[in-house]
Amino acid sequence: MKRRSLDVIFVFRSPSDKRKGVVVAGPLRLRCALGRGGMIRDKREGDGGTPVASLKALGVHYRPDRTPRPRTSLPLVRIGKADGWCDDSASRLYNRPIRLPAHPSHERMWRDDALYDIVVDLSWNRRPIRRGRGSAIFLHSARPDFTPTEGCVAVGRAVIARLVERIGPRTRIVVRG
Repeated sequence: MKRRSLDVIFVFRSPSDKRKGVVVAGPLRLRCALGRGGMIRDKREGDGGTPVASLKALGVHYRPDRTPRPRTSLPLVRIGKADGWCDDSASRLYNRPIRLPAHPSHERMWRDDALYDIVVDLSWNRRPIRRGRGSAIFLHSARPDFTPTEGCVAVGRAVIARLVERIGPRTRIVVRG
């Protein structure tokens, strides 16, 4: 049976720790890690903040060697060893997927840890791309101790695939400060 996509998923910050929060997705209440800078309204590259915004899921990237093809109605992209994401605001490739090796500053999508085994590309700073306003805000797996991210929203590894099933092209991910 195919589940209907959720209309909205909320992300709230913890009252006791600005770097942690909860994702509310229908009946699911999921612990999450936020950026080391907490939730911020004026996002800048490198500030470690999770932007307060209403975001759209553009697609799901996944490691086919570590996880089965996720069940989702979003576009799927297989992560390969040469995949990266440009975070160099001076580059014409800023905030876009790139092929490695590359000279601009970038993040590797093929990681040794499991954080990017399933990644939802949240539409932060994408249309239009504004240099220096932050890149690569993803929904991905958290570290086991839920330490802060560089600005992404990270949920438990055991629940990311279940959550991705409920995210569709019309789902809004609302990060509230």
